[in-house]
Amino acid sequence: MVESPKGSSQKFDYNEKENRFRLNKVLPAGLAFPFDFGMIPGTKGEDGDPLDIIVLDEYATFPGCMIDCRIIGALQAEQTERDGRTRRNDRFIGVPEVSQLFSEVKTLEDLPEAILNQLEHFFINYNEQAGKRFKVTGRLGEQPAIKLIGHGTIK
Repeated sequence: MVESPKGSSQKFDYNEKENRFRLNKVLPAGLAFPFDFGMIPGTKGEDGDPLDIIVLDEYATFPGCMIDCRIIGALQAEQTERDGRTRRNDRFIGVPEVSQLFSEVKTLEDLPEAILNQLEHFFINYNEQAGKRFKVTGRLGEQPAIKLIGHGTIK
């Protein structure tokens, strides 16, 4: 489910209890989501929120848009909050099944290194602006990422 569309400088969060989106924050001038960003419904990460996903698409959608994606991998990451607590907060990477531009992308290795570097730097800068520290600790292929999503699924 997309929360913040590609090109948006607004961070929206889906509030499950209220069944609607809330504006969480406005990104600083010049910072925008490079692709659609959202969450994987029915999952829960270490932070208590649904697992995060960045959707590599050639178009921007809208908050609430559900996209069928194939998982091509993940950025393993640790996020240190303003209060000093550190927890795992991975970013899964998906490609829409209907994508034409990324139709041949099946694994992280199929992506140009520049895209992966830009994604890592975006999340580092995005968290830094919020007074948090985001550290990429590794990159996972599609099978380990899919396995992690299964472990994060609420039964």
